[in-house]
Amino acid sequence: MAGEPLAMALHLSLALQRPLLLEGPAGVGKTEIAKAMSEVLATRLIRLQCYEGLDSSHAIYEWNYQRQLLAIRADGASEDELFGEKYLLRRPLLEAISQETSPVLLIDEIDRADEEFEAFLLEVLSDFQITIPETGTVRAKSRPVVILTANGTRDLSDALRRRCLYSYIDYPGHSEELEILKSRAPGLEARLAAQIIGVVQSLRREDLEKKPGIAEMLDWAAALSGLGINDLGNDRSVVQATLVCLLKTSADSAAVPVEVMDRLIGRAA
Repeated sequence: MAGEPLAMALHLSLALQRPLLLEGPAGVGKTEIAKAMSEVLATRLIRLQCYEGLDSSHAIYEWNYQRQLLAIRADGASEDELFGEKYLLRRPLLEAISQETSPVLLIDEIDRADEEFEAFLLEVLSDFQITIPETGTVRAKSRPVVILTANGTRDLSDALRRRCLYSYIDYPGHSEELEILKSRAPGLEARLAAQIIGVVQSLRREDLEKKPGIAEMLDWAAALSGLGINDLGNDRSVVQATLVCLLKTSADSAAVPVEVMDRLIGRAA
């Protein structure tokens, strides 16, 4: 569910044809916003997952060297033939600007990429064209709707921030998250749903290495429902065992023993 500031940011991103930078903790649903946007616009979602060491060949294009080599050996293909469309491997950025209908281009976790790649990305987002030395310049057939996400792994450059509209996405409030749970698990009993949200939101206030996000909350709800649990106050040992859905490090598991869960469940009841 998009609040008013996010809804306005999405609207202005479309109206002004500007990239939108979504920043916030991991697990708050930033990637899901891009997926929802592609569904609303009934268009393709193209995702570039960023990581340390990402370079242009993995983000833009590569030549299929194995097929080129086979072609040379088989029929002595010429240079023009070797650097034709059939040997070109389109990566997300080139794929995005090659679409007849504007896709949603999701550049996920841009703060995990190196600063050098971020600088290169600025050029692409400025001109929406890519030069392939062997064949020439590819200009966007349609301008992609660009959404970037960042988790705060490192500071992003001022140049990138200036290029984008911006919205900070935090964990949802109690009522908002309850509505998310009800929409994804409509058969869940109201009491259990309220307990789940209460415990998860309390866990996020604990001193954890990785706070549970919305996806973890939904996994936990599915696990509890599948085990036939309709009240967190019952079957405490089973409920404790299901925390594998929420707590993703050994330190966090140790930080939430039975007595802590008893306190959180009592607060959520």
